[in-house]
Amino acid sequence: MTSHRPKAVVIGAGIGGLTLAAALRQVDIDVEVYERATELKAAGSGLGVLSNGGAALEALGIDLGLEKRGQVLRRFGVNDAEGNHIAWFPIPELSEELGLPPTVVISRSALQQGLLEAVGDTPITLGAAAVGYETRPDGATVRFADGSLAHGDIVIGADGINSAIRRQITGPEPVREAGYVCWLAIVPFGHPRFPAGSVLHYWGSGQRFGLLDIGHGQTYWFGTKNMPVERAADWRGTKDEIVQAYAGWADEVQAAVRATPEEDIIAIPARDRPFLEHWGDGRVTLLGDAAHPMLTSLAQGAAMAIEDAVVLAGTLAGADDLTAALRRYEDRRRERTRAMVHASHALSEQEQLEDPAQRHERDERLRRTTYAEFAEQQRDVLTFPGIHV
Repeated sequence: MTSHRPKAVVIGAGIGGLTLAAALRQVDIDVEVYERATELKAAGSGLGVLSNGGAALEALGIDLGLEKRGQVLRRFGVNDAEGNHIAWFPIPELSEELGLPPTVVISRSALQQGLLEAVGDTPITLGAAAVGYETRPDGATVRFADGSLAHGDIVIGADGINSAIRRQITGPEPVREAGYVCWLAIVPFGHPRFPAGSVLHYWGSGQRFGLLDIGHGQTYWFGTKNMPVERAADWRGTKDEIVQAYAGWADEVQAAVRATPEEDIIAIPARDRPFLEHWGDGRVTLLGDAAHPMLTSLAQGAAMAIEDAVVLAGTLAGADDLTAALRRYEDRRRERTRAMVHASHALSEQEQLEDPAQRHERDERLRRTTYAEFAEQQRDVLTFPGIHV
C-alpha cells in the first residue's frame, strides 16, 4: 500500500471526469477536479448510457438513478427518410437476455446532475484552463492559463477531444473530420409515430435524423448532413436551412424540427481522431474523449468514458506503484476502445452514404440481419468486461 492516501488531479468536469471523481471516492483516493468552463452547464443534447456503461457503474456500487433521470430504451428502429421501416436493433432484448442493465437515454444535463450528486463535496474549480504539466517520479503538476498550479500523485486528462494534457503527450496532431455537420436539440415533443421509450433513426442520402425519447416529455433529436469540412466545422446557417434539408421526410421528423426554437439548436462538426496507442507519461494518463474520441454512430462515447473511469479506479485501488498502475489501466482499455473508435468510424461512413446503389445494398444487408447475428456482433460490446481485464 502507498504510505499516504493518494491524491488525483482530474482535468475536465465532463462525463468522464465526474464519473472518475465518483469512482475514485469509492476506492479511497482523494480527488480535485479542474474545469475550463466558468459554469457547469451541459449542452442541450442527449445521449445513451448503454448496458455496458450501466454495468460499469454497478461494478463500483455507483447508483446515479439513471432510470428516473432519463428513459429506459424499449425499442430501437431504423427507417428510411420517408419513415418506411428498415430494421429493428434488438438492443433492449439482448440486454435483458444477457441479464444486463437497460440502456437509458438521457439528457446531458440530467446525467451531469446525477454525477454531481455522486461526487458530493469533491472540490471542483471552474475557469481553470490547463495548458500543460510537469511530471516527476512521485507525482505531477498541472499548469493553468492564469499561472496557478495543481499538484497530485497522479493527473488524469479528461478534458475532451481538444485535451491540453493529450497535446503535451502527443505533440500537435490534427483532428479527423468526417465531413458532415450534426444538428442537436432537446424539445418537448410527442408524435403518434414516436412511441414512448423509442429511439428512431431515419437514413437518407448523405444525411440522417434521430428521435430519442429522454423521458419527462422531452425528446432529443439530431440531424446530420454531408457538407465540405470547412462549412461543417463552422456552420452558421439558419433553422430554415435545416427545415429545407428534411423537406419530404417523415412527418415526425419535420414536426420535431418545426417545434424547436432556432436558438435551441446546436451545430457541431462530426470529428474524431486516429486511435492513440500510448496515452500516458509517468504519473499522467488520459480518459474518455481525451484518450479516444469517437464518432457518435455506436452511441458508445459516454459508456466508454464511464468504463475508463471505473477501470482506472479499480486499477489504482491499493496500488503500491501508481505509475505502473496507470500503465496497467491503459493496457486494459486499449484493445476495447480501439475497436470502438474503428467501428464507430466505419459505421458513420455507412450511415452517411450518398450513392443510391450503396445505400440500397446497406439497407438490404440490415434487413437480412437475424437476431442471432446481431447478438453475435453486439454481445461483447454491450457487456462490461470488468475492472481487471
